[in-house]
Amino acid sequence: MPEVGASIFIVEDESSVRNSLVQVFTALGYRARGAADGLAALIAMRQEVPDILLSDLNMPAMSGFELLSIVRRRFPDMHVIAMSGALYGEQIPCGVSADAFYQKGSGIPELLKTVESRPVPRHLSTPDPIWIQKNGCDPSGGEFVIIACPECCRTLPSPLMEPRT
Repeated sequence: MPEVGASIFIVEDESSVRNSLVQVFTALGYRARGAADGLAALIAMRQEVPDILLSDLNMPAMSGFELLSIVRRRFPDMHVIAMSGALYGEQIPCGVSADAFYQKGSGIPELLKTVESRPVPRHLSTPDPIWIQKNGCDPSGGEFVIIACPECCRTLPSPLMEPRT
């Protein structure tokens, strides 16, 4: 059972999955809400910061990889759970900034066990990764990325360097 008044925020791009999870957690006594992607989640978290974040990793607009990287820096005490149907196992995938991992399709009892587990205190000596996606090419054909600041979420274009030969 959740702590009295515990809130959970579910970030999932598939609306049927997101809505079902919100209903399940609400029925279990959580204050549950959801968002369709990482950017929508960050905007919603400006109004109320949840106790628990359950986020899919592969989403449009802002992936869970990017979202979790930002959340780790802005809300270090939040219980963060990554979920994916594309990654397998019980361990947190390498490079994912989360306290726990849930493999989609493992069932509601396994998800509840994951949500109700308490995270092991994190070692802050190892920084969480910042995820950067390659965004395309500029008019001259040079590749670039958009880097999002994990503190303010401001985006900055940055050209990729040519590989040395």
